[in-house]
Amino acid sequence: MRLQMSFQLPSQGSWVFLERRKRLVKQLGDVAFVVFAGTYRPRNYAANIYRYRSDSHFLYLVGAHMPGAVLVGRGEQCEIFAEPEDPQNPLWHGDQPGWDEVVRQTGVSAVRPLSELDDALTQLGGVDKVATLPAVDPATRAWQAALLTRSWGQASVPPLATNDAALADAMVNLRMVHDSPALTYMREAAAATRAGHLAAMAQTRAGAREHVIRAALESEIMARGMAMAYGSIVTVHGEILHNEDHHHLLETGDLLLADAGAECEGWASDVTRTWPVSGKFSPTQRAIYDIVLQSQVEACDRVRSGVRYRDLHLGASLTLTRGLVELGILRGTPESLVERGAHALFFPHGLGHLIGLDVHDMEDLGDRAGYAPGRERSEQFGLCYLRLDRDLQPGMVVTIEPGFYNVPAILRDRDICGQFDADGTLNRERLAQFADVRGIRIEDDVLCTAGDPEVLTAAIVKDPAGIEAQVGAALADERR
Repeated sequence: MRLQMSFQLPSQGSWVFLERRKRLVKQLGDVAFVVFAGTYRPRNYAANIYRYRSDSHFLYLVGAHMPGAVLVGRGEQCEIFAEPEDPQNPLWHGDQPGWDEVVRQTGVSAVRPLSELDDALTQLGGVDKVATLPAVDPATRAWQAALLTRSWGQASVPPLATNDAALADAMVNLRMVHDSPALTYMREAAAATRAGHLAAMAQTRAGAREHVIRAALESEIMARGMAMAYGSIVTVHGEILHNEDHHHLLETGDLLLADAGAECEGWASDVTRTWPVSGKFSPTQRAIYDIVLQSQVEACDRVRSGVRYRDLHLGASLTLTRGLVELGILRGTPESLVERGAHALFFPHGLGHLIGLDVHDMEDLGDRAGYAPGRERSEQFGLCYLRLDRDLQPGMVVTIEPGFYNVPAILRDRDICGQFDADGTLNRERLAQFADVRGIRIEDDVLCTAGDPEVLTAAIVKDPAGIEAQVGAALADERR
């Protein structure tokens, strides 16, 4: 028998997935688990589909992209249930590996027809006895809910029953600390991301459109057989945190912010760099850039085992605030300003997040992954967006991405700015002199080790002189 539609088996040996499943079973004990790979998603009609990628939990345990497949396990026994191949499938997708090959490369006990899944669940004691995780894809989640009688409703992160919660906690514990094969792929993703960002800098010139620079960046990643880990942000409007438009014209005096990363075998990279379109920072741009860079470099160096990530965020905020006080944009004692949240006027998001198989790793589980037990999100503006509040440990990879943003919506919001305008904390006249700084963010992926941190993306230039030398390099070569 063969699988329906095209699919991709892992390039790593089956031992990787056997070991991961063993560690999962050690935490779950005798609890059976069911993990869904997810289904294809059509764009506008059934045969026009988005690129398929298995659910990250399934991918972590099996390593294969198998549309519609289901992993069922208890103890050492793990089986995949999948649709047999449609006889017409080879015509459209070519010959696919047989189920024996799937067993060999994933290390599961067997691959069985999906029609046998109901009986298998009954043999495990019934659907209320097994543990599962809600899929992100609505169609897959609806199938799960019907099959396993889960009452999840429309919540993006529904409350979990006892066994489901145990599986979620076990997956968080496993996926939070990356094994050697995962780190190998993340380093490969970082190398491809470096090539993309350098190409984007080299192609930057006044008169080009943002989508031209985006194409230069993404083509380097695609040329290495990889996909993008998320939708690229390539914009002269860096004050829009998740800007997905790419039609603006690049003009002399603009800063271009590029937030883009490769995905290698499912493992993500996430990098942001900001550079001047002209190839030279203005004095005001350079002043703010230096503050953000100092904040980012210091935070990267503080990624150490046992350090609380929330403290990293507050430390980076303090460095940023000191710089803004020195420039006269903010008035007051930096420590007091951070305590009051004044820094969030210009740095409204969190310092970063976990990264792994998901660019925001395991956020399908909500704060269960990002926040340690007993810790909750702050209600303070800015700090409430912090995605991670755990103590770092060796094997964790986090992003470090402070920024400065001149966001009109924040600066005209009386609820946010009112107190800082009233007591003179915010110097709007001085801020107006930095009008050519819309947004600056600098982001790297950092591995926590037993000693010094390893910045996986360190080879992507971020010092001002290096950036200025790289911007427009392709055009300079053409002129020569």
